[in-house]
Amino acid sequence: MQAVFNGTVIAESEDIVMVDGNPYFPRASMHADYFRDSSHTTVCGWKGTARYWDVVVGDQVISNAVWSYESPKPEAEQIRERFAFYRGKGVELS
Repeated sequence: MQAVFNGTVIAESEDIVMVDGNPYFPRASMHADYFRDSSHTTVCGWKGTARYWDVVVGDQVISNAVWSYESPKPEAEQIRERFAFYRGKGVELS
């Protein structure tokens, strides 16, 4: 699977875990040059606290488009060290 923004592949992997309809990529598949830490967090009742990144390609930025659970709750352990993209924010998944 690939994540593409404005024609640039920003992540790709064959090792995808699906949770709640979202594909979670392994952290190692992030092309780090295209991600910037965000201070935004959210809490999911069964997964835990999510941290976020912005996607940055050239002068184009999508704020808080990527999230991961650094220390997921036991029920969500399969997504530790993985990340997912918000649909509809401009990143295409294929």
